[in-house]
Amino acid sequence: MKFRITKEHCLSGLQQVQHVVSTRTTLPILSNVLLEAQDGQIRLTTNDLDVGVSAQVSAEVEVAGSTTLPARRLVNIVKELPASDIEIEVDADHVASMNCGPSFFKILGLTNEEFPALPNFEKSKEFKFPQATLKDSLKKTSYAISTDETRYVLNGVYFSFENNTLIMVATDGRRLAMVDHELEFPKSHETSVIVPTKAVNELQRLLGDSGEVTISIAENQIAFTLDKLILVSRLIEGNYPNYRQVIPEKTVDRITLEREAFLQTVHRVSLLTSDKSHSLKLVFGEDNIDIMANSPDIGEARESLAVQHKGNQFSLAFNPEFLMAPLRNLNTDEVYLNLIDEMSPGVLKIDSSFLYVLMPMRVTQ
Repeated sequence: MKFRITKEHCLSGLQQVQHVVSTRTTLPILSNVLLEAQDGQIRLTTNDLDVGVSAQVSAEVEVAGSTTLPARRLVNIVKELPASDIEIEVDADHVASMNCGPSFFKILGLTNEEFPALPNFEKSKEFKFPQATLKDSLKKTSYAISTDETRYVLNGVYFSFENNTLIMVATDGRRLAMVDHELEFPKSHETSVIVPTKAVNELQRLLGDSGEVTISIAENQIAFTLDKLILVSRLIEGNYPNYRQVIPEKTVDRITLEREAFLQTVHRVSLLTSDKSHSLKLVFGEDNIDIMANSPDIGEARESLAVQHKGNQFSLAFNPEFLMAPLRNLNTDEVYLNLIDEMSPGVLKIDSSFLYVLMPMRVTQ
């Protein structure tokens, strides 16, 4: 195996696939990147048995072949090389010789025969979706994924393909973020899957602002194909809870808020919360919200925000981090806070597809 590649192409390909590689794997082969050279292309693949990523870059291939090399070490070497072409030659014992200008490196690799192949998606259900829309949808939902491993079905984003609609949901039991988009597909393709956190994080890193992504779903596996990139992941097995039952059906008060001003106010007041009293109190009065924090061991903070509100005066307490998370990940100027009473969840909405349900906190007066 022998090929010549620009530093830019080599580094770009490696950086697209390197994040999957685990530093604490018991199988040495999983620390390596698979390099396959043929027909003017190098395919780079990493796989940790749960998530796999494969990218293709252009190169001058003199002798076709494949090998695996230590991924992180290879990235670190290529980063430091001078900006010129890199020549890589691999012998029968999977020892790679790298030449770049005055630099020479010899790296010991492992046979590609041990490298786990990515699954086949020939008999899968396929959906095509704009990359930018999927990227935006994951940004609006993924922060609500649960980190509690005992509730493993919540450790990912739920994708539901039904009635020509793609619904995406994330929840940790105390809040829920949801988006939905129209998407045409045959009735036979209706399905629902849970995509794990690691795959969601990788996908957000790889998705662009243009072009399409092809979503392929096979038994217990999902693939996202983006031009010369493919991300494959195992799915979380289990039944996702009925998320619809936590979404309030009625609204008593609807308050329009300037997203950025509301976010900054909540952030400032939250500086006076503590681990013991990690809650903010929102008091809704006529054309005004008082946002307050009171920590006996730290002090207190209060800030008023002018809003259009003609309803009854009442108060609610929320976790400040949970309140700020959607505000940080939305890009609209205005958000709408729908409220029922002091015991019911608040619902944050915008003019386009998005809904965020936040459970109130019980606090002593």
